[in-house]
Amino acid sequence: MLTLEDAVRKMTGAVASRLSIQDRGVLREGLKADVMVFDPNTIIDRATYERPHQLSVGVRDVFVNGVATVRDSRVTGATPGQLVRGPGYGRNH
Repeated sequence: MLTLEDAVRKMTGAVASRLSIQDRGVLREGLKADVMVFDPNTIIDRATYERPHQLSVGVRDVFVNGVATVRDSRVTGATPGQLVRGPGYGRNH
């Protein structure tokens, strides 16, 4: 079984490392970070194939590049995200 810690690592640090993105993937001073605060006992994804826009339950806060996009389970309307491209972007394989 996949632990919560392993799942988070596989979706963050492991991806940044694999894509050679040096300024993301771990929480460290000076790096860019997106942070989600959730309750592991209540979090659930309600999206389905038929209803893909259903919001997850159990997410309390989300910060993108240090800006709150969700506070107390309410969307703030802020859109501080940016497109991230790894060093291999544009290469033909």
